[in-house]
Amino acid sequence: MAFIFEQQYDLHSDRIYQYIYFLVGHAELAEDLTQETFIKAIQSQHTFRNDASTLTWLMKIARNLTYDYYRRKRIISFLPFTAKYDTKEESFTPEKWLEQNEESKRLYEALQKVKMDYREAIVLRKIEGLTIKETAKILGWNESKVKNCTERGMKALRQLLGGGDEDE
Repeated sequence: MAFIFEQQYDLHSDRIYQYIYFLVGHAELAEDLTQETFIKAIQSQHTFRNDASTLTWLMKIARNLTYDYYRRKRIISFLPFTAKYDTKEESFTPEKWLEQNEESKRLYEALQKVKMDYREAIVLRKIEGLTIKETAKILGWNESKVKNCTERGMKALRQLLGGGDEDE
């Protein structure tokens, strides 16, 4: 199956952007890395074996590009920024925007403080809604590492957000 750029971009670019944004916390950088992800996908489409979904393959490319960027720049800390919002929603009011903005800002700031392994597991499992198997494939981990990192990351996130460390 050939990689049809426009179709795949329309289907997956928002999710790829959001994933990268959660990792880097900077809108312009996330946009650049999203574009690079699709360029890399076009260049390496012959390597796609259809043993995973196109989204999983693109997420893996996005993750690798993000890591390569940080390796090149030797950046250790990440800066939290606020989220983009879809203002097309009819019931979207300025008050709701402010409330979401504050909640999202707290979440981004807390996410930036957890270990990278935990952050990746949380973003893919809890925010992107991927399965354990899909997450393991993207990260190159076994399924139990995905489960452990997700649980430990959620516990750390709850503590950072003031929710204590009670078990679910």
